[in-house]
Amino acid sequence: MTRQKVGLVIFWVGVIWAILWGVIGSISVSSAMNSLTTAELNQTMWALSGPLMMLWGVFGVPLGALVAGIGALLYSGAKGATVWKFGIGVALAVIIGMAVQLLGHFPPLFGIGGTLILLFFIGILWLWAKERMALKGSSTTAADLKLVGYVFMLIGAWFVCGIASQPFLKALEGVTPGSPVHVIVFLVLGWLFLFLGHYKSRCGVSGS
Repeated sequence: MTRQKVGLVIFWVGVIWAILWGVIGSISVSSAMNSLTTAELNQTMWALSGPLMMLWGVFGVPLGALVAGIGALLYSGAKGATVWKFGIGVALAVIIGMAVQLLGHFPPLFGIGGTLILLFFIGILWLWAKERMALKGSSTTAADLKLVGYVFMLIGAWFVCGIASQPFLKALEGVTPGSPVHVIVFLVLGWLFLFLGHYKSRCGVSGS
């Protein structure tokens, strides 16, 4: 089996794993959490401290995304060193990110992280504008679609930050949080336009 075929197999294994845990698993978990008390939930296979909940919450979509990324790199012909750097780098970042939870809630980290996200976004816009100046034809449309995606992703991140911090704000103690439905709308739009941008880029390459 060629390296490209191996990459394709690994890609689809990651995709199927992510779909199983991300979609099917989430439907089952959501159904249980919406209809059962904590005590009742802990008597099911989705017990909060049980292995299935851990597998779904930590190793579901994240692991699927990592495996699919490795497969995509192999399929695209990336060098072995690049694949290893990607796999180890992302895995370490996820482990460190999860380990940060052991420190407990640390408000300054939200401020620092939010500021960095905004600065990175501004940097992306600046570099995007410089790159677009050199583009022509359908490539500019692809770039424009990606820009829309970047904007929606930042808006989604902004509202996620607000919702995630709400339980830890003294002024909002006892306040029932509203539905985060607007967040999923912005995130879906962000991913949609990024996908459309890459799809348009691919169409431009195929047509040239």
